[in-house]
Amino acid sequence: MKFIVIIPARYKSSRLPGKPLIKLKGVSMIVRTYRQCIKAVDKELVYVATDDSRIKEECLSNEIKVIMTPKKCLTGTDRVFEVSKKIKADTYINVQGDEPLFNPNDLKKLIKEIKKYPRDVITGYCEIFDKKKYKDFNVPKVVVSQDGHILYASRAPIPSNKKGKLVKAWRQVCAYAFPKKQLHLFSKKKKKTRLENIEDLEYLRFLELGVKLRGLKMSTKSIAVDTKKDVHAVNRKI
Repeated sequence: MKFIVIIPARYKSSRLPGKPLIKLKGVSMIVRTYRQCIKAVDKELVYVATDDSRIKEECLSNEIKVIMTPKKCLTGTDRVFEVSKKIKADTYINVQGDEPLFNPNDLKKLIKEIKKYPRDVITGYCEIFDKKKYKDFNVPKVVVSQDGHILYASRAPIPSNKKGKLVKAWRQVCAYAFPKKQLHLFSKKKKKTRLENIEDLEYLRFLELGVKLRGLKMSTKSIAVDTKKDVHAVNRKI
């Protein structure tokens, strides 16, 4: 089974413009994310996918393989599909470019999982213990079935009860595995699906298209950077 790891990175983030190039203790976010990935796999298997020349130059200056993709890409997953047209593989692993503390052991775990379930779309998740994260609309939550599949994902605090209290909840970890067939199905939609658009969560498109998502429990150490507050949190961890 052949796989590659793709790190989508765009400059024009609505909440934090220029996010991939933000310096975290002197090292850009995209470089830190890349360095976490190559702790788990050979660097020849890791690519950054971007539509911005500034990000491209940052990658080239750090000897990172980079592929330019169209600006029209709706999501990071659409960007991964563009890479799939240029590089052949059985499975495309997506690690989001805003995961500078991504745990390399989670990537190793994901690779083991795709060998067991090569036809499944797989996504990471972990438990939420912090009430603030549970209420934070910047933190995507997931609901997982007893057999380990993702039932739904939302920016709202789910699952919830009448009192709106945190009982047991999980959040998304931004690492996915896409078999080529499902990735092509995803890309056929030229605009976001209804729930994907409402929640601004791209892998809801899979659920709306009737594709099952296999959940994979990962560590709680990662911090997805969406706001300046997240940048401070990452710097403190580093």
